[in-house]
Amino acid sequence: MSYIDEISEIWKIVFDNIAKQKTYSFAKLWFEDLKIHSYENNTITFSSDSEFKYNKIKENHLGLLKQEFSDYLPCDIDIIYTGTPTPNEEFIRRIYADDPVPAKKPVEVPQVTLQKEESVDDGFYQIHNPDYTFDNFIVGNSNKFAHAACTAVAQKPAEEYNPLFIYGPSGLGKTHLICAIVNEIKKKKPSTKVIYINGEDFTNQLIESIAKNDTIRFHNKFRSCDVLLIDDIQFIAGKVSTQEEFFHTFNTLHHEQKQIILTSDRPPKDIATLEERLRTRFEWGLLADIQPPDLELRLAIFKKKVEQAKINIPDDVLLFLAENLRSNIRQIEGAIKKLSAKSLIMEQVIDMDLAKKCLNELLGGAEPVSTTVDKIFAAIYNKYNVSKEEIKGKKRVKNITSARQMAIYLIREITELSFPNIGEIVDKDHTSVMYSYDQVIKKIAQNPLIELEIREFEKEILGK
Repeated sequence: MSYIDEISEIWKIVFDNIAKQKTYSFAKLWFEDLKIHSYENNTITFSSDSEFKYNKIKENHLGLLKQEFSDYLPCDIDIIYTGTPTPNEEFIRRIYADDPVPAKKPVEVPQVTLQKEESVDDGFYQIHNPDYTFDNFIVGNSNKFAHAACTAVAQKPAEEYNPLFIYGPSGLGKTHLICAIVNEIKKKKPSTKVIYINGEDFTNQLIESIAKNDTIRFHNKFRSCDVLLIDDIQFIAGKVSTQEEFFHTFNTLHHEQKQIILTSDRPPKDIATLEERLRTRFEWGLLADIQPPDLELRLAIFKKKVEQAKINIPDDVLLFLAENLRSNIRQIEGAIKKLSAKSLIMEQVIDMDLAKKCLNELLGGAEPVSTTVDKIFAAIYNKYNVSKEEIKGKKRVKNITSARQMAIYLIREITELSFPNIGEIVDKDHTSVMYSYDQVIKKIAQNPLIELEIREFEKEILGK
């Protein structure tokens, strides 16, 4: 088999992974027409017949391709335009154009009664995930408000919070929560008509309906449901025709007291190209944010995921991973899968040594906590001329005490390590560590210059 044949096989797997990670319509729209052009100098070059898709992939989706291929090949990804437009190019441009022609006022369309035998999942609906429930959602300080809001909506749809707008960085559980709402509603009332779809998929479906001259059916489906959930609603921003369509869909559902649930990676006020009329409607109901999990929640998630995966990872390794992997839940899930795979391939039990060997890959290039702690000690030495050994020692002279307290404060703030773990680093019990941390808090309140000093420390340590 040639290199191109092998890469073509990998491309099929990557395409399927993207379809699972995003949606099939997303993968089909942007990547199905890509052809492998060449493989030279560790670079896979794809070709596209659509200039518009070529530009959009280069601008928005090339990183996704690189990330997905990185699991299989140590290669770079490029794309070229071959100059043969596809028949549906104009329909795609109409929706995705950066500076589209303002949409005309829509003509009122009559409602179309669907035949009883017609499936409600025939391409305009994305099936929700039955594995996502409130029971298996792990609640912590960073997500308890959003969890409570979603639980309330599931209990009484369209009665209190409508719309419900959940926002926060990717991979923190927004999709899990809205799927849990679907599962709870369906369990109580199976006849409830629910639509769950991704924001970009909503746009893709609209493109298909325009291309097939079937917009009446599209309107009817999205405006006749009992609950509409749209994941990543920020994807419709900047697309005039899509925003126009969703504006009227929103108004229809809200007027008929149907529940609307939206998620985004940012609050409505921060979605730059979102129309003002949509922004204000998104803020009519309840805004609930989800923040990155703290150490305790990350550790709880690790333990739950390991239990679900039925693999054996010692507690000290789990704590090590929770301390170092701080971004999101997807990173935690990916870490468990990769560590398990490494264990199988290398025929080695999962221990601290294996975890440390995999750390660079698991972190995606981010530095381990131990490296950050070393940088903190170095910065303290540069400022106070107090060494790591002196900080760990028992001397209580003023300059050493001040340096020790500042080191403890910075370790806690930057790494999110627990007080007992910091105590192990500085050879102190956790009550002494807590006291030192609180002392710096008091100093900040009394002297604003202390906060400026801390900002300078963070710039030096984090390189910001």
